[in-house]
Amino acid sequence: MVMASKSSGAGGSGGGSSSGRTRVGRYELGRTLGEGTFAKVKFARNVETGENVAIKILDKEKVLKHKMIGQIKREISTMKLIRHPNVIRMYEVMASKTKIYIVMEFVTGGELFDKIATKGRLKEDEARKYFQQLINAVDYCHSRGVYHRDLKPENLLLDANEVLKVSDFGLSALPQQVREDGLLHTTCGTPNYVAPEVINNKGYDGAKADLWSCGVILFVLMAGFLPFEESNLMALYKKIFKADFSCPAWFSSSAKKLIKRILDPNPSTRITIAEILENEWFKKGYRSPVFEHEDVTLDDINAIFNESAESPNLVVERREERPPTPLTMNAFELISKSQGLNLNSLFEKQMGLVKRETRFTSKCPANEIISKIEQAAAPMGFDVKKNNYKMKLHGEKSGRKGHLSIATEIFEVAPSLHMVELRKTGGDTLEFHKFYKNLSTGLKDVVWKTGDEVEASNVSGISSS
Repeated sequence: MVMASKSSGAGGSGGGSSSGRTRVGRYELGRTLGEGTFAKVKFARNVETGENVAIKILDKEKVLKHKMIGQIKREISTMKLIRHPNVIRMYEVMASKTKIYIVMEFVTGGELFDKIATKGRLKEDEARKYFQQLINAVDYCHSRGVYHRDLKPENLLLDANEVLKVSDFGLSALPQQVREDGLLHTTCGTPNYVAPEVINNKGYDGAKADLWSCGVILFVLMAGFLPFEESNLMALYKKIFKADFSCPAWFSSSAKKLIKRILDPNPSTRITIAEILENEWFKKGYRSPVFEHEDVTLDDINAIFNESAESPNLVVERREERPPTPLTMNAFELISKSQGLNLNSLFEKQMGLVKRETRFTSKCPANEIISKIEQAAAPMGFDVKKNNYKMKLHGEKSGRKGHLSIATEIFEVAPSLHMVELRKTGGDTLEFHKFYKNLSTGLKDVVWKTGDEVEASNVSGISSS
């Protein structure tokens, strides 16, 4: 059995800053980067090499309950075989008795759409560069029988060299999910980016549906707003079914023609990726992707899915028991946090979209911050569950997309300075935004800098405290 050794204070400054951290195999787990129905993604560090990674953690019980073992095994096997410069890389897979751990590349450049938030719409040449990389990634995955089905802004990341990386093939349909009619039959994805045939639920071609989403993404990069945008879902669907949109005047005529051919509501006449690769607008400045050729083994995946109760391949989560204190955030984690902070300006105002997470800093003791949040959230109709320096807030009333749920975590970033992160884990993002505005009114005495002010000053504020 591979034992996960105890955490050994290998984080940032402040000796023993990682004392309460969890170790899984050779990885030390850090903050949560995101969470969904079946999985949670955590920042982690390989203690042998010092490399930073992201680890997707699946709950085995939920996976078994939904009879997803076969699908997940196929999916992660395929993803591990994919080696493409524009696709997030999967390194290895581990399992404990209750969890499956998928170790993936961690990129630090934030989401591609943060660029729109800070700079406004992109110039056509820059938009084309990212669109070329997106098409390269999607074309490669399709050639391996993997369809993404949920291509949207938050799944497009940038690395430190501004190279596009497509992430989260969590909804990807594999060949085994294609029915006898040769079509996919799962409605999924984000409404504004979803092809009309997916909404129609009459079966669809995964490659054609992915391409539609790529077209919407290209439009947004060049326009700074969505082609199909309605607050009423049925009105939005009507626009999508008719491909009722118009390109802004600043689009070149060749870009307009290409986008209209991609956003064709009839999948049988929609342009194909092979045709896009020959398109004159697309080919301008095009660079073919450079591939790594290496042997990839699926031994780790086969081992964890074929395990017996006494399998030697199981890892164990180990946490050093000490009096609970807030998780200390080292400098690297803090810098990686600040990459995506500036999501206000255009992204919220023009696109009607708001952040799924927000944060503020405080000079109050952690216990005081916890009790103040609890006092402010209870009158707003939220059930509060506490676990040391983490809280889960669950709305009692059902909103537009079910109950609003929020995860709260407190990090120590310097002596007597804490950062508080609030992350939406369920419900509507707009309702989360309203909740945060109301909550921050009740936390005036606690907040040292508001979430928006942190963008400009968190690093300087921390160093001077």
